[in-house]
Amino acid sequence: MRMTDFHERIETQFGRIRGDSILVDHVIISLGGLTGAQAIEAGVDPKEVWLALCAEFDVPKSVW
Repeated sequence: MRMTDFHERIETQFGRIRGDSILVDHVIISLGGLTGAQAIEAGVDPKEVWLALCAEFDVPKSVW
């Protein structure tokens, strides 16, 4: 997944401000306790981060 697609999905699902906050503040247990931003910076595929956020925030599977 390209970063532009990733950020579009985050903004569409959570809104710009909340999405930005989720990426830097929310610790994702399934990604080793990293935030989304930290995981991407560490080389985790943005799609994997997106799917982990969807699971943690109960995003409907039709959106994944």
